Amino acid sequence: VCGYFLLFAGLGISSYAVREGSRYVNDREKLSAFASEMFSINMISTALTYAALAVTMLFWTKLHAYTDLMLVLSLQILFTTIGTEWVFTIFEEYTVRGIIFQIISILMMFAFVKTQDDYCIYAGITVFAAAGANILNFFRARKYCTIRLTAKVDWKKHLKPILLIFASSFAITIYVNSDVTILGVLTSDYHVGIYTVAMKIYTMVKSVLASILLVSVPRLSRYAGMQDRLNFERLFNKVFGAMVLTVLPAVVGLFELSQEVVLFISSESYLEAAVPLRILSIALVASLFGWLYNTCVLVPWKREGQFLVATLVSAIL
Repeated sequence: VCGYFLLFAGLGISSYAVREGSRYVNDREKLSAFASEMFSINMISTALTYAALAVTMLFWTKLHAYTDLMLVLSLQILFTTIGTEWVFTIFEEYTVRGIIFQIISILMMFAFVKTQDDYCIYAGITVFAAAGANILNFFRARKYCTIRLTAKVDWKKHLKPILLIFASSFAITIYVNSDVTILGVLTSDYHVGIYTVAMKIYTMVKSVLASILLVSVPRLSRYAGMQDRLNFERLFNKVFGAMVLTVLPAVVGLFELSQEVVLFISSESYLEAAVPLRILSIALVASLFGWLYNTCVLVPWKREGQFLVATLVSAIL
């Protein structure tokens, strides 16, 4: 549920900011003005999201039992906005700050999460893993541009592409996250727990493999902005080759070793998760190559409309 609200707060700003901001890498003044506009839009969407979350918590009675958990997890919405991760993506700066906080959070998990009653501590550590790096990112971003709240926002220019990208992201989120939501409505927490273990492993592997794509987006956006088709296609072909070399072996490995991976990540009581994990491992192919064409081709070449159509059809199916 918090994931849905996190999506609304982010809109399509991150993808749009990387695409458009890549054109101002050599002009600090223009980048600062652009970044301030993006940050201001993001803060407004964050405020509206918290208001919507409060109303949802008030009227959706099933969530009342999870109030403490929701309050802790909702902090990630604010910290994600403050983190302005897209600034570093524009400059292709991928630092160890996030990794350090992830390692610290893992150590904290072992130290403080002992029983099933520690779920709020678990949630807090999860937020800390992201929030710590985001706070540092906010100050680190001054190296590249000056970000401040501003009333001078060119809504006419920015709003349509941002909303188109957001609509696509929302459609993707519906069919990526609705499985857990629907499972929770139709069955019990037990089945959700089994499936969530498989989904977490799948997401973890997908995130690692997708890093090949994410580090390529700023450069591809720059080439697209310059209409440099030759260098764009050259880089895209390299990324495509790297994906083939990594994704296909990962699918085979995850399918064959699903039981061992589940045992390593959790315990024998979650061994049933091996079957959904095998099915999800096959989905890596469609997911990552779809991501490749959406993020590395359609968005840089300003084909948000086609991206939206593709994702809506997928969500409906």
